[in-house]
Amino acid sequence: MFRRINLALFAAGFATFSLLYYVQPLMPEFSREYGVSAAASALSLSLTTGALAFGLLLAGGVSDRWGRKRVMVVSLLSSAALVLLTALVTQWPLFLVLRVLLGLTLSGVPAVAMTYLSEEIHTESIGLGMGLYISGSAVGGMSGRLMAGVLADLLGWRLGVAVIGAIDLCAGFAFWYALPASRHFTPKPLHWRRWAAHFSGIWSDPGLPWLFAEGFLLLGTFVTVYNYLAYRLMASPYDFSQTAVGLLFSVYVIGIVSSPWMGHLAGRLGRRKVLWAMFALILMGVLLTFFSSLWLILPGITALTFGFFGGHSIASSWVGRRAGEAKAQASSLYLFAYYMGSSIAGAAGGLLYAAYGWNGIVEFVGALAFMGLMIAWRLYRLTPLKPPTPELLARHEAIP
Repeated sequence: MFRRINLALFAAGFATFSLLYYVQPLMPEFSREYGVSAAASALSLSLTTGALAFGLLLAGGVSDRWGRKRVMVVSLLSSAALVLLTALVTQWPLFLVLRVLLGLTLSGVPAVAMTYLSEEIHTESIGLGMGLYISGSAVGGMSGRLMAGVLADLLGWRLGVAVIGAIDLCAGFAFWYALPASRHFTPKPLHWRRWAAHFSGIWSDPGLPWLFAEGFLLLGTFVTVYNYLAYRLMASPYDFSQTAVGLLFSVYVIGIVSSPWMGHLAGRLGRRKVLWAMFALILMGVLLTFFSSLWLILPGITALTFGFFGGHSIASSWVGRRAGEAKAQASSLYLFAYYMGSSIAGAAGGLLYAAYGWNGIVEFVGALAFMGLMIAWRLYRLTPLKPPTPELLARHEAIP
């Protein structure tokens, strides 16, 4: 059952993040076809992640009533159908409308997946399970970007988008078949006052608000760099093709390794002792991209990618660890902040890129990474949570 859970959630992560991020290498194509600026083209991702962030605030409550698996299945299948529709759209405003709807439908997977893992997997294995889910996210993000970039050169970007939608529709059905039904979940009526009370209680924890801020900064730095890297590398003196830009996203393989490894390492050594190192790595990677040599840019992107996936694995599992009975609401708030980081920082980065070029991106993202490092140091000084007692673990195992 543990293997089935991890394989199913790996498929869910794959589908979710290939559907979400396939637009990233295509942004220069959107600028050419629709006649929009780099900042306007980046709205194809920023609006989606913004809608996703708001949807996440409700997804946890809906899953409390309807069930974790049901919400995730509906989310994946409807999202794949929307992406198939975007391949047919010829007007930029309508394309953006479909991307906003995609953000809302996708919101049923990330927050609910975190909650499902925290309910169904033993405490000591949550870091590993979350790391494997995020590995699936890395494979999906890499595959969506890679296929979109390569197929845009060979057959046109619309066919590439259609292929991605069809593959993820199959992944959604595979997830539906493979994921075991919840054993530790009891449906609850959707009482909005109780739901809001869970949210308000979260802010009394000394660590959770800072972890939400870390989520904002993690995805904000990562998406901003990758949003505008294609514009930089397709211009002189690099003159990358669309295929070469797509292949650049193969560095996501690093994320496939770093997520479970850092999640497991954090479970052994303590999350407080590992998170700061991920932000230090992100900062170092961003600074390396300041130089014009590809021999420095590529290691910089690699370091940034490793630090991002490792940091997200650590922070997201830490949220579930600290949230207690409000796991669904805490997961929703973490992911709200996480995707708002993509939406706000990604859009702001476009304005800075237009005004100051790549130097503006490096200074902006470097400042975000430094803030994350300072917050990680504050979290390091938190009093650690007491481990669960044998009696508490025994009661958890006895839940039918």
